Amino acid sequence: MNTGSSRKLPQVPFNLTDYGRVYDTFTWAETEKELDWVRGEPVNIAYTCVDRHVRAGKGEQTALLWDDGSSRKSYTFNDLNDLTNRFANGLKKLGVRRGERVVLFLPSSPEFQISLLGVVKAGAIAVPLHSKIMDDAVQEFLLDSEPVAVITTATLRPRINHSNMAFIRRLIVVDGDGDDDWQTVINNSSAGPATEWMQREDPMLLLYTSGSTGASKGVVHVHEGALQCYQTGRWVLDMKEKDVFWCNADPGWITAISYGVWAPLLNGATTLIYSGPFNAEQWYDVLNRNSVAVWYTTPTFLRALMAGGRAVARKHTFNALRYIFSVGEPLNPIVSRWSQNAFNRPVHDSWWMTETGAQMIANFPCLPLKPGSMGKPVPGVYATVVDEKGGELPPLEMGQLAIRAGWPAMMRDIWKDRDKYNSYFRQPPWYLTGDLAYRDRDGYFWFQGRADDMIKTGGERVGPFVIESKLVEHPAVAEAGVIGKPDSMRGEIIKAFLVLERPYVWSEELCLEIRHFIKTRLAHHLVPDEIEVCSQLPRTRSGKLMRWVLKSRELGLPVSDSDKWD
Repeated sequence: MNTGSSRKLPQVPFNLTDYGRVYDTFTWAETEKELDWVRGEPVNIAYTCVDRHVRAGKGEQTALLWDDGSSRKSYTFNDLNDLTNRFANGLKKLGVRRGERVVLFLPSSPEFQISLLGVVKAGAIAVPLHSKIMDDAVQEFLLDSEPVAVITTATLRPRINHSNMAFIRRLIVVDGDGDDDWQTVINNSSAGPATEWMQREDPMLLLYTSGSTGASKGVVHVHEGALQCYQTGRWVLDMKEKDVFWCNADPGWITAISYGVWAPLLNGATTLIYSGPFNAEQWYDVLNRNSVAVWYTTPTFLRALMAGGRAVARKHTFNALRYIFSVGEPLNPIVSRWSQNAFNRPVHDSWWMTETGAQMIANFPCLPLKPGSMGKPVPGVYATVVDEKGGELPPLEMGQLAIRAGWPAMMRDIWKDRDKYNSYFRQPPWYLTGDLAYRDRDGYFWFQGRADDMIKTGGERVGPFVIESKLVEHPAVAEAGVIGKPDSMRGEIIKAFLVLERPYVWSEELCLEIRHFIKTRLAHHLVPDEIEVCSQLPRTRSGKLMRWVLKSRELGLPVSDSDKWD
């Protein structure tokens, strides 16, 4: 058996070596030159992802690598150029026009990547839906986005009831009968140039959030976002040409678009698409047999691997793996420490949102890693912490995380709700994230919870995340969620919801032990006043903890079926 201490990390120079100098001098005009974009001339992000590499003589490089656990298939940039042109031309033959919406209700697969690139090449707006959503949610998103076409699979098709939706003119099915068969659309279309040239501000993506704070909303992104996806892929994820890069997000989540499609293809890397089941042994095999160099995942999946034990991971060498990155929810320090033991590599956390379109704050490979920190802002992005009036706060003071508006990947609208969009920018020049954070003296940011999750107890302002992170360090605690519960004397008291590790059983003795654990490691005023054990915590599809659902349940408020544990 190999041990972590015997594994050697690949020695590869960083794409970004001098963070401070680049942060002080960088402008997005530099990225425009690297992508051959000229200010004032039309563009198309899909063309830049694919055709640009073919024209540069790199058509035989591997663009996509598909693995379902039992078989594998690769696609070169030449293949991707041919297939995306055929699909884009096929959509045009079917009557899809510039600016119209096309829903992609597909699992992670080469067909998803080809369809997305083809839709955007054709000048239409792609609307990816998470493959796990059920009939009512599908209906809601179709009615809201009003697509002219839907692309899906035979398995997912029964969830689509479009009998009352005259705006849907085409149903394209990947692996079965439909109004149009996906492969037939490909076969019967020309592989000739298909790119519709767009303005940078033209929409190309409408993506619904997973509803971590309530109802989902449609976020609109534009072609200009290519600049930031490319640059963060280089600097944060340290992508190299021909690297195998794996982002294991579902296609209905923005991470699967910005960093499962745009960023790796823009950088000439190979995107791994895994369509098999999840289990620890299988995933470790996927990393090894595909020589994954950079892996982008979530704390949810890392915790699931943790549950399988270190011994399973330590059977593998991971010789090609340089970096593990995380996104989707705050990364508890214990997860990064486990990764260091299991992989001989830490986890680099990153922070961004569906609304920001691309990474904004991250732990860069070239900088010292502070486990539990969000990291530092991406060059070209100005982040700060503000008070309730929008004034900037000094280091070590907690407030709302804010970003100076104007970065390339920034959302340009909330679909059919301009007032909601404007509410994010109600204190110019800031985009208000709704996240609580503070900045330390070294310029690293530290997440403390959502602004709506702030607990005010006995005159103290408490962010729940620091308590949750410490709770999961106790061996009995698998997951933790913390809320403020109304109290007549103190305003609010701290209540924790716990999921226990097996074989622990809840008892008064264990309760006292956990409370003492927090008291001696954080502070007396951060000890939960109440603790409730449950079988699972409510999370969004991307893994974010929905504290507001916990609070609604605690207060006896109604919670819709779509907001319950999934």
